[in-house]
Amino acid sequence: MAPKIFVAAVSRLNAFVVTFFLIAASLAAGAQAAEAPRKVAVASFGLFGDQDVFRSEATDAAKIVASRFGGDPVVVQYNTKQGGKVTIAGLDATLQATAEKLNRERDILFLILTSHGSPNGLAVVAGRTRQMLAPWALGAMLDRTRVRHKVVVISACYSGTFIPRLADPDVLVVTAADEEHPSFGCTDRAKWTYFGDAFFNVALRKADTLRNAFAQAQKSVRERELREGFVPSNPQIAGGANLDPLLVVRRR
Repeated sequence: MAPKIFVAAVSRLNAFVVTFFLIAASLAAGAQAAEAPRKVAVASFGLFGDQDVFRSEATDAAKIVASRFGGDPVVVQYNTKQGGKVTIAGLDATLQATAEKLNRERDILFLILTSHGSPNGLAVVAGRTRQMLAPWALGAMLDRTRVRHKVVVISACYSGTFIPRLADPDVLVVTAADEEHPSFGCTDRAKWTYFGDAFFNVALRKADTLRNAFAQAQKSVRERELREGFVPSNPQIAGGANLDPLLVVRRR
């Protein structure tokens, strides 16, 4: 082979080898990115500061959710008898800041709210500040995060009133009651409400999916309420069909 032809052939071979390795490296990087685990950001709020049960429930529920699904980041805020920063504006600001840390198409925002409720929404009490968080207002906050996949758990009386505004295939909503009934266990020195105890503290610690945890909690709450002479609160679950394959319990 003539020297010039030989050099040209070697050059073409080198170019081919370099191109091959660049393509292989790109494909490998893409595969690694595709296999990277989804982040689950846990944001938990005790909205009613006049009773300590909501502080306790918000704190411990966040720990359990993070232990089961991961938490990156985990944000816990609550009001107390002395006051607090969890107003409607404060809740909105925290949700938007948390969303900034997520891939909005890929990651999951797991929101926990615990408070007293009414057919009009959730009570927000921080010292002298007294507000009502309506379903449309919470829905607007969550829309502004632009996070596609969300789980919203609301532990409050009449919390089913939030389902029509929030639930869709990308948003799973779990509530302690339907829109027509109160829930129970909101005593000052308690660590959990009835629903919070059954769902977070018992069922979610061992269930293999969130839906299975809800089914167990729903049955347990009903049995307890009937045993104690209460009209059942009828906990609800709605939406989230697209979340089922994404929200994976951590293996221990």
